Amino acid sequence: MASKQKLDFNPDAPASAESGIFGLPYTLEEAALVLIPVPWDVTVSYAAGTAKGPDAIRRASAQVDLFLQDVAQAWDHKIFMLSTPIELKKRGKKARKYAQEYIDVLTKEPDKIQSDKYKQMLAYINAECAFMNNWVQTQATTLLQTGKKVALIGGDHSTPLGLIKALAEKETFSILHIDAHADLRQAYENFTYSHASIIYNTLPIKNIKRIVQVGIRDWCQAEQKIIDQSKGRIVLFTDENIKNEQYSGIPWHQITDKIIANLTDKVYITFDIDGLDPKLCPGTGTPVPGGLEFYEALYLIKKIRKSGKQIIGFDVVEVSPRSDEWDANTGARLIYQIANQLLINTKTQKTIKKPKR
Repeated sequence: MASKQKLDFNPDAPASAESGIFGLPYTLEEAALVLIPVPWDVTVSYAAGTAKGPDAIRRASAQVDLFLQDVAQAWDHKIFMLSTPIELKKRGKKARKYAQEYIDVLTKEPDKIQSDKYKQMLAYINAECAFMNNWVQTQATTLLQTGKKVALIGGDHSTPLGLIKALAEKETFSILHIDAHADLRQAYENFTYSHASIIYNTLPIKNIKRIVQVGIRDWCQAEQKIIDQSKGRIVLFTDENIKNEQYSGIPWHQITDKIIANLTDKVYITFDIDGLDPKLCPGTGTPVPGGLEFYEALYLIKKIRKSGKQIIGFDVVEVSPRSDEWDANTGARLIYQIANQLLINTKTQKTIKKPKR
């Protein structure tokens, strides 16, 4: 029998202090979709702060109205966010201090990194990042084995690798990668699990059949070479090319048709918030001019679902909240929208009646 709290749940009321993400009343046991928060920004190369993203998104989610014009009773979708992993957060904070020192030396006095001190420091940083990825993979695998859908809230863009690996143990799929950056750098700044290496680190995973990159506008020659040599496994839709087509009169719906045609039947979405125009995420670590508008990105994601393809998981990363938490507000709304598209995909059963008004 449903609890009195759930029977009395009013999606129009302000979120209570006891409620979960988005003010929803669901428990972990009830949840169809579980969000894993990963407060980690160890290898960020420009501006730290994304470790604070998950908690800021949790706070901002209380201000998200639950009505969606194209999803009937969206609040019936059972979404739950795990508690912030305090020990992981502490380890990340410690490792970040060493990483910042290492980056400073690499930038200003590069010869020093050959000393035993900095070799040991690098080994420690890489080991801690490996620990984080293994922790995420273990959490995700456990949840997937119980029949849950899983998504991840970062943290920097190194954080989803464990979730992607966990999904690849049971699924064959493609990745839709929305980002300002290609993230195909090999061990950027010597960090094996750099935030700039997430897509490179997915390449050995055989069950990932294709990677479709959208909105890219900042990448290097070495990354372009990897794309060129991928034999079509990596498909690039740069922001400039998208804009040029739009300026030539090609509508967004036709461009999204081309993007979706390159995806397999099952799709994982990795969404770096800097894939959006930076006016929507000014605090993010490495902002780049250009980018998608909020509803351009949502149009693409909704169209993937409407095409009959299945969204099997996702992440939203690189949210770095400022004092006004504008970035977190954007991130929370993005997560709510994608989560609902995923849960429509999975044909979850609605169990809560629409409250009387």
